[in-house]
Amino acid sequence: MILIECPNCGPRDETEYQYGGEAHVAYPEDQQSLSDEEWGRYLFYRQNPQGLFAERWVHSAGCRKWFNVVRDTVTYRIDAVYRLGDPRPTVPGETP
Repeated sequence: MILIECPNCGPRDETEYQYGGEAHVAYPEDQQSLSDEEWGRYLFYRQNPQGLFAERWVHSAGCRKWFNVVRDTVTYRIDAVYRLGDPRPTVPGETP
């Protein structure tokens, strides 16, 4: 099990959360002007890196608020937790 630190409630078991996909994906400003291909790219094309990755999570069994997590997709280790709207923190040892 992963222990995730909610910015509002503190550390809780991963079963209290739901994964929300890649963090920092901007919603298109003018959705009506997008082609089907552009809309499909926004909806379905995401990074899938091996290593550190910024993700969105929601504390569905707690405060029900969304936040971001920097997690290593290989080891599942969580290196940073931060609120929506905050910039992604630099993680020690991370290569830009």
